[in-house]
Amino acid sequence: MRHKHGYRKLNRTSSHRKALLKNLAIALIERERIETTVPKAKELRRYIEKLVTKSKNADLNTHRHVFAYLQDKESTKKLINEISPKYVDRNGGYTSIIKTRIRRGDATQMAYISFV
Repeated sequence: MRHKHGYRKLNRTSSHRKALLKNLAIALIERERIETTVPKAKELRRYIEKLVTKSKNADLNTHRHVFAYLQDKESTKKLINEISPKYVDRNGGYTSIIKTRIRRGDATQMAYISFV
């Protein structure tokens, strides 16, 4: 049972899960809307919203903190300079998840995740 368990494992090792969330976050920042499975989208929402909240205060330490999570200079710059200034007066809820279709190969529920 997973009572009060903190996160979704997504059938991956911890290093694979960390890399998956990092790559999904980079794709979301670059394209501002991506399609993925519902559990991945829900876990990505937790990951990206913490980064957006942290990046509202644009200073050197913020750049270092966000870069430590993303490991991508262009995505870090775009998140801090373009995306997070839109949400300065918003307390959370920066993303929305919209369920779209059922994937034909394995009947998995798909969803779009995008910035509000």
